[in-house]
Amino acid sequence: MKTNETPRYDASVNTTGCCPKFNPEGWDSQELHFKDKRFVKATTHSVMHIPMNMGSVFARVNKHMDDAGASDEDQFIVLSRDISPWSSEHLFAVSKPVPGEKITTLTGDLITKVFEGPFSQARTWDEEMRQIARARNTEPSDVYFFYTTCPKCAKAYGKNYVVGVVAA
Repeated sequence: MKTNETPRYDASVNTTGCCPKFNPEGWDSQELHFKDKRFVKATTHSVMHIPMNMGSVFARVNKHMDDAGASDEDQFIVLSRDISPWSSEHLFAVSKPVPGEKITTLTGDLITKVFEGPFSQARTWDEEMRQIARARNTEPSDVYFFYTTCPKCAKAYGKNYVVGVVAA
C-alpha cells in the first residue's frame, strides 16, 4: 500500500441504514505504511471490556467529521484498543483537523488480518496478532481492531468481520 492509504472501504451495500456491509476483499494480510497519518482520538467507557457509551461517542465523532468535511469514505478505518478493562481508545482516520475533537497521528508499518466471529473471541485475536508481529521479529506493542459493523448490523448481515492491525 502507498503511504497513509488503507484498503478501499466499500460502502456501496447498506441495507440496514446504519453500517454498510463490510467487504473483506483486499483487507487480509495487508501492509500499511503510516507517516503522520491523521486521526481523531476519542475514548469510551467500558465495564470489564464491554463498551458502555460507544454508540454516542461514535455518533458525536462522525457528526463532527462530517461537519468538517474530514471523512474519506474510501479510506475509512477506526482503530480501537482497550486501554484498561474500564476504557477504550478509538482512532478515526480523517483527512484534516476536526473542530471539537482531539487530533493525533500514527507513524509506522502495520499488518492486517481479517477475523470473523463474535466479540468474545477478541482475546484470541489479540494473541494471534501478537504472534504475527513476533513472526516478523517485531515485539508487538498496541494491537488495534477495526470493528467493521455495529452488533445489530453484524447480526443483520450474518457476519461479524473484525480487522486486526499490529505493528509489523
